[in-house]
This record gives sequence, structure tokens and C-alpha cells, in this order.
Amino acid sequence: MSGQTNNAIHRAKVWQLGGFALNNVSTNLYMWMMTFISYYLTGFVGVGVVIASSFVTFMRIWDGVTDPFAGYIIDKTNGKFGKNRPFIVLGQIIMFIMSAVMFFVTPMVPDAGKFVAFTIFYAIYIIGYTLQCVITKSAQTCLTNDPVQRPMFSVFNGVFTAATFAIMPWYSYTYLLQKHQYQFSQAFFAEQWRTCVIASAIFAVIAVISLIEKDRPEYYGTGKPTPVSFKDYWDILKNNRAMQMLVVSASTDKLATQAKGDATITLIVYAIICGNTAVSGLVNGYTTIPNLLFIFFGAGVIAAKLGQKKSMTLSSWGGIFCAVALILLFVLGDPTTLSLPGDGKFAGWSLFTILFMGLTIAYNGFTQIGSAVVITMTADVADYEVYRSGKYAPGMIGTLFSFVDKLISSLSATFVGLMCAMVGFVDALPTAETLLTSSLFVVGMVGMYGLVLFGLVCNVIAMKFYPLTKDKMAEIQEEIAAIKARATQEN
Repeated sequence: MSGQTNNAIHRAKVWQLGGFALNNVSTNLYMWMMTFISYYLTGFVGVGVVIASSFVTFMRIWDGVTDPFAGYIIDKTNGKFGKNRPFIVLGQIIMFIMSAVMFFVTPMVPDAGKFVAFTIFYAIYIIGYTLQCVITKSAQTCLTNDPVQRPMFSVFNGVFTAATFAIMPWYSYTYLLQKHQYQFSQAFFAEQWRTCVIASAIFAVIAVISLIEKDRPEYYGTGKPTPVSFKDYWDILKNNRAMQMLVVSASTDKLATQAKGDATITLIVYAIICGNTAVSGLVNGYTTIPNLLFIFFGAGVIAAKLGQKKSMTLSSWGGIFCAVALILLFVLGDPTTLSLPGDGKFAGWSLFTILFMGLTIAYNGFTQIGSAVVITMTADVADYEVYRSGKYAPGMIGTLFSFVDKLISSLSATFVGLMCAMVGFVDALPTAETLLTSSLFVVGMVGMYGLVLFGLVCNVIAMKFYPLTKDKMAEIQEEIAAIKARATQEN
């Protein structure tokens, strides 16, 4: 598919879509690294479990607060290096420096000042993370507006995200944690930091290169600069129904995803309930290829043929069924028989393992379709705002979405910490050596599947009121083309 432009539609080259999708992988590597931050806080900064989890919540709120300002600056930017590329580079620089300071300078700070210093370092780090993250949403509008091609970005993004979260659990839990005697030591954090920052920088460079051709004013909304102000934020939130429904859908999903991916929940489910720490790093590896097929057909083929709204609805119903089935499997089956080749304990395929893997493939596949599609749906929402109000504000759209999303999903770390505190883990989080209790079982099931089930139900409800069908998006692109044509005649 070429990058030619004709009338209402402009397209990107396939390699540009794929290369730019690596921007999300770049930031996800830092996000993965920070999922272990509660262990760093309790182990090296010297704070309790509730404070550590509350710190993560507070910083995620701070992350959301910085979003509108970042979006405003991006929408105002239009220099010779483009609107989007400078912020990928700036975000990378800030994240690299501040994460290095967090992990290598904090231990040298006197005990009385460690927490304060770490908080300042992390707050600055978040600014860099926000700047680069926003571009994943805002730059899509200038890459392509083709309703058939746009879902292809979802496929690339979904495939790369699935691969990332298949490789990183294996790397952190199966390889790295085992290498460091199942201890979250300074050596563990240092080695993980080096791996993540190097890979993130490489992917960021590829994303910048992929944007060079399309990060130009002729591909920005109406084809000319659009004046925006902070008051436009309220107008968008108040009147853009597509934005409202997408926020409901994505924020509840993110709350669930953050909790599900929390290192504590992972350890409770696999190390304590199943009694097999090593298997946690293998599950995603064994399910990656089937999940990629789910993403290809769900986020690609179905979304291209039926529209992204339909793809989100169908995948949510599939995820609901699988989440309920997995909870029942853990309640009625014997999770201690879960074992996979490569975990050091495998002695054959148990019934639990077969059912678990089959349901997990479907569960991860359906939920990842939703995660992949929602990112390209923000580009549709940005185009809808041009259609609705004449304002081209992809930065505002992306950061408004992120602000509410992060505000709600910020509760995940606190939720996990409070659940652990309620069952007796006040001063230290559960570890692989912790004995299983019925209360810990409930914490594991709620964190791994219960919140996801809640988010999927919210998806189904929100999509009933989401106005952007495939036909509606075709109409929107025709109208935007007419706006560009009138602007050209006026000039």
C-alpha cells in the first residue's frame, strides 16, 4: 500500500506504519521496568507496602496531570523537524537520565532523604514518558486517514505489544529473577535497566525515521494550522461523544491491565497458587503466536471490514466468556498441576494445563484485540473532532484520553496494595516463598481476571453509544477533504 494522497484519503507506506508502531514498544519497555517499582521502594528506599503502592498511584495521577500540558504544546508545535518527532527524542532523553538516577543514585542518598529524592526523580521521569507516549496517539492522524488502512496500525501495534509482553515476562521472571536467586536485588534492577533502555532507544530511532515523510503540515487535519486553547479541552470532553465512550472503555480496561500485570499479582497466581514461579515467564511465550493470529484477524481483518467499533464489541464478548471460564477453572481444578516444558518441573500435560493454555490463548487474544484497536480509535476520535468543530487537536484528544484513563487506572497499584494489606501483608509484599491462603487466592483471582471482566463489560456498554462506525468514518473523511479544499480556494 503506497503513501499516495487522493481527494479525501492519504495513506502511509506499510513500513512507516510498522516502524512508527515501535514507538509504543519503546515506551512500553519503560512501563514494564516500572511495574517492579514497588519492590524497589520497599527494598531500597525503605517504605512500607501501602506507601509504596500509594506512591505508584500518586505518580500515575501526576502522569495524567502532565498529559493536557503535553498535548497543548504538541498541538502548538510546527517546526522544521515536524510536530511529533521532537517529542519522541526529548521523551527518550528525559526517561534515560531520570531512570538512571532513580536506580543508581538513590541508593547513595542518606536514608532520611531517599524517598523525597526518589519522588522528585520519578516525577521528572514521568514528564519524559508522557511526551513520548502522546505521540503514539497524535501522529497517527498524519500517517494515514484511510479507514481501511488505519486498522493495519492496530495489527502492527498489537503484534509488537504481544511480542513485548511475551518476551519481557520470560526475561524478568524466568531468566533474570532466577539468575538473581529470586531476589529483587540491586543487580536485578541494574541489569533490567540496561536491557530496557537500550532496546527502547533503538525502537525510538526507528519510529522517528518512520515519521519523517508524513510529519508535515499538509497531513495535519484541515491542512493548515488550527488555533487551539485550553478551553477547548472542556468543549471536547463535553460534546465529543466518541471521546466520552472511548474513555469509559479504555480507562476501565487499563485499570484491569495494570492490576493484571502487577508483579505482585503475577507472583500470587503463578508462584503461590500454582506453586511454579518459572511458569509465569513461559505462559506468554507459548501463547504469543496464537495471540498474534487473534490480533491479525480481530484488529486487522474484522476492523477493516466491519469497523473498529464492531471489532471492539466482538472481542469484549469473547474476553468476558474466557475470564469467567478461567476463574471457574482455578476454583474447580488443581492449579498446582500447571507446568510447561522449560519450567524445570514439566512431567507431562495435565488436564488443568491443557484447559488453562487453551483459555489463556483465547483470553489474551480477545483482550489484546481491544488494547490494539483502542489506540487507532483515538485517531478516529481526533478526525471526528475536526468534523464536529473544525479543530485539529490530536495532542489534546490523545492527552485528554490519557488523562482520564490514567486517573482511573492509577488506582490499580493502590488497589493491589490494599488487597494485600487487608489479608495481612502490611510491611512486605507476598513473595514466591509465601504460603497460600484462601484470602490470597481471592486476591490473585480478582487481580488477574476479576478486574478484566469488569472492564470488558464496560466496553460492551460503551460501544453501544460510540458513534463512529465504519460508514461514519468514511463520511467524516469526505467532509474533512471538503474543508481542506475550501481552505485551499480561500488561500
